[in-house]
Amino acid sequence: MNRVVISKLKQLTVQMIAGANVVTVVLMLLVGFSDRLDPSEHPMLSTTGMAFPVFLLLNMGFLFVWLMFKWKMAWIPIAGYLLAYVPISIYLPMNSAKDIPDGAIKIISYNVCAYGGNYKYEDGFKTVLEYLKHEDADIVCLQEDVDTWRGNAFREYKQTYAYNDTLVLVNQPESFNALGIHTRYPIVKRERIEYASLANGSAAWWLKVGNDTLIVVNNHFESCHLTTEDRQQYRQILHGKMSSDSARQESKLLLVKLAEANAKRAGQIRAVKRYVESHSQYPIIVCGDFNDNPVSYSRRQMTQLLRDCFVETGWGIGLSYNQKAFSLRIDHLFCSEDIQPYNCKIDAHMDASDHNPLICWLKMGENIKK
Repeated sequence: MNRVVISKLKQLTVQMIAGANVVTVVLMLLVGFSDRLDPSEHPMLSTTGMAFPVFLLLNMGFLFVWLMFKWKMAWIPIAGYLLAYVPISIYLPMNSAKDIPDGAIKIISYNVCAYGGNYKYEDGFKTVLEYLKHEDADIVCLQEDVDTWRGNAFREYKQTYAYNDTLVLVNQPESFNALGIHTRYPIVKRERIEYASLANGSAAWWLKVGNDTLIVVNNHFESCHLTTEDRQQYRQILHGKMSSDSARQESKLLLVKLAEANAKRAGQIRAVKRYVESHSQYPIIVCGDFNDNPVSYSRRQMTQLLRDCFVETGWGIGLSYNQKAFSLRIDHLFCSEDIQPYNCKIDAHMDASDHNPLICWLKMGENIKK
């Protein structure tokens, strides 16, 4: 084989790799900005934000290839990352920690999975309770706070928090869910935010913080309703333990479930957004289990009115859902402009649930409307 043929083959190979890299960058951008799509109108396409880290890694692979074999072509993946700066900064914020000012409020949002999510502890409720005592937060917002219904949690929580309340969302033999708040601040009132859901919900608690009124909206938005079998099938797909035809069929079924849940969440998010808009004269915190990733319509809708505390002050991916093959940041915390967030983080060391707690410090402004 002469040099001309070898040169042409090399050129063709470079062109093919470059083409694949360009396609990867385009898909990365489309997926990265898919949070602009309304799931009510585009249920399938709006779920693609979950795949954003896959394209980040693929583009990184191309970058390594170019740097090793033809460094001048590295401009393609680098340009891709620059163009995707906005979704990258959302998915992977890198903020340095700051000194927490005096008077800042410490808040924890935590889906406790009925105090038995990971089944690692004989007494899941006690494990969570001792953790919360140690963290010594001023406001604790819980999702799946179902132990309260049995009357045990209130008695225990009252030893640490003077004010406790739980809203039961659903109480059926096959389904039980509740939202709870445990705080050092007096609870003025509670309002349920109405929207359609069989087992999920949102509620606003009005708290008296000094001379000010702080509204805390705790949420547990629509889950994807994946069964244990669905999750096992997905893991088999990831590990290549399923035939291509079966994998294709199972992937389609999973995508349908994700799209249906995404479409339901869209209406729920808009209901909470309307509530926030109608109470914009108050400082507001919105937190909870959104069941949606950072590159999503849900998160973007909230940021049109509020500050994303993790994106502004957190560091890293922050995986709040800790199940293997499903690790994502689906728990979020937002605050109004008159509140300054500090050092928002996901505590990956607490493993008493299928979620990890989200912790943040918030400093209320000096000129708060009352």
